[in-house]
Amino acid sequence: MQATNNSSRLLLPVRMGFVVLSLIVALGLNFVPVGRFYAVPDFTALVLAFWCVREPHRIGMGTAFILGTLVDVVHGAVMGQHAAAYVLLAWASIINSRRLLWFSPGAQALHMVPLFLMVQMVMLILRLLAGHHFPGWEYFFTCFTTAALWLPTHYLLLLPQMLPIDRDENRPL
Repeated sequence: MQATNNSSRLLLPVRMGFVVLSLIVALGLNFVPVGRFYAVPDFTALVLAFWCVREPHRIGMGTAFILGTLVDVVHGAVMGQHAAAYVLLAWASIINSRRLLWFSPGAQALHMVPLFLMVQMVMLILRLLAGHHFPGWEYFFTCFTTAALWLPTHYLLLLPQMLPIDRDENRPL
């Protein structure tokens, strides 16, 4: 019986310029004002978690702290709210990266739901400690919409690595 998983495909090495560009684009998407619409995905958390899973030796908690602090400053949120949540997300993503890579992208998305829920919980707890009121249960929709975008993000961010090199018909790889 033949395996149907396409994990045997070799990928080109990721370029750090592309990683930085994808994080900047995600940061820009997070800065779009949406008002009180809670189902907007957290693009920065999504791309950060993706690169922490795929490149745990290059993207980590330091990057997460810097991105979280930028999001806090731009949104005028409780200082450290996003930074703490993103650092925990990066840590959990790096810890689970080797296990996650064995699963298909769809199964990876399901495994990421609790991590994105953790991000929302940390931010909510810090907001409540700062004196804000409970925003309602719809606040947690973000973790589901963010996880739903894992699959298209997976293929979009791996696309530059899948570009063919000069194909040699005499080599099997």
